[in-house]
Amino acid sequence: MDNKESNQLNRRKFLGLSALGLTGLTILPSWTINGIKIAPSDRVTMGFIGLGQQGMNDFRSFSSVPGVEIVAGCDVDSMKTERFKRSVEEWQKSLGLAPRVDRYEQYEELLERKDIDAVEVCTPDHWHALMTIHACQAGKDVYVQKPLSFTITEAQKMVRVANDNKRIVQVGSQQRSSGEFQKAIELVQTGAIGHIDKIYAKVGDPPKPLDLPEEMVPGNLNFNLWMGPLNDPNIHYHPDLCPPISLDPPEREKLWGAWRWYRETGNGFTADWGAHMFDIAQAAIGMDGSGPAEIIPKGYDGAEYLTFKYLNGVVMTEQPYLEDMPGAQGIKFIGDKGWIEVGRGYLACSDSSLVPDELAGARPGDLTAAEKARKFKEMQKAQAKGGGSFEISSPHMQNFIDGVRSRQKTIAPIEVGASTAIVCCLGNIATELQRPVKWNAATQSFGEDKEAWNHRLYHYKYRGSYKL
Repeated sequence: MDNKESNQLNRRKFLGLSALGLTGLTILPSWTINGIKIAPSDRVTMGFIGLGQQGMNDFRSFSSVPGVEIVAGCDVDSMKTERFKRSVEEWQKSLGLAPRVDRYEQYEELLERKDIDAVEVCTPDHWHALMTIHACQAGKDVYVQKPLSFTITEAQKMVRVANDNKRIVQVGSQQRSSGEFQKAIELVQTGAIGHIDKIYAKVGDPPKPLDLPEEMVPGNLNFNLWMGPLNDPNIHYHPDLCPPISLDPPEREKLWGAWRWYRETGNGFTADWGAHMFDIAQAAIGMDGSGPAEIIPKGYDGAEYLTFKYLNGVVMTEQPYLEDMPGAQGIKFIGDKGWIEVGRGYLACSDSSLVPDELAGARPGDLTAAEKARKFKEMQKAQAKGGGSFEISSPHMQNFIDGVRSRQKTIAPIEVGASTAIVCCLGNIATELQRPVKWNAATQSFGEDKEAWNHRLYHYKYRGSYKL
């Protein structure tokens, strides 16, 4: 290693910052990473649990946050842990650090590491609760991907355990850290469009029954461990559930894990995009930590859309926010003095003077062929670097790391993630029961509705020895 380079560490200093040598940490000099000098006391050492497409995206985001050191990765697919190891070591070398990252199949072994300050949980949703709870109990702060949980009971218990153990938890609803969504929330809350009557939140369809044919499990995948607590006899292996990759030559996943689209393994677009759009809608109308009072499914008594009614009089429907683009995900707030439309990279208002030019962006349907081609090239470059796709969320990760250091709540704390996950579950419960469901957000209860209490999305019995 070249000691003349100011942005590099010699091996002795690196070992003092790694799992190999933790003694004397407080007396080490400041060190430089990502071009910024970081005091050893501000270093945050991380491990990653779940190394699929989104996990690789999030590694790229965290690797851009000053002071973050990544030392371990865990996945039930040995090829994905090897991909992660190669990517992290390449990043470490680029910083002048001695390459070192440890691989695990059992996440409990990673949590036993005393040198790890924080973990990311980026697994399928049915694993979020157990892994987050165990991480908090092990004294780790947690960045957990959205939606926070698979069921309502899981969300409730995750909040209690995180707070009991005084852990910082950030939910990966990164739109909370995006300027266009922050501005939309501000405009709604300051009364820029008056009293809000309606919200159109386009997220997509609920989950469908699993209809993939069973195939042979590849040798590099521990599918039994992938299943974990899931307790449904209809679940079997299909590559769409756990998209395969190649190492030599490198080939990333060709699709997102399809587990999210099926009732047995996920909560459909209702949770996948609801964890983003319902989340922003609730934030804007002051319902963080709360929720709707009544949920009416699409088709019931002529209802055209899945509908959420709040005690403050606001009605939110899962319907297109852009009339000419029914598939585009986004939100439209309708007040008695105007409207606001917001989606990723797009913000518009009935009073255009309220939208800063740098946040306006382009209406999804207004992108030219050249702009679409440019975005596609940006995506290809990100993929070529191993990021999986171009969804990079560094400001949201920076907010989490700031919270780890300050011990202050993040912009998307676990209480917020819980209330958003519960909204998504409520939408699917009403849809599957094919009738309205009443919910008391204050007491977190269904009242006398036994069917709702017994629904699998309130809670299901875990498989085998798994316990919540």
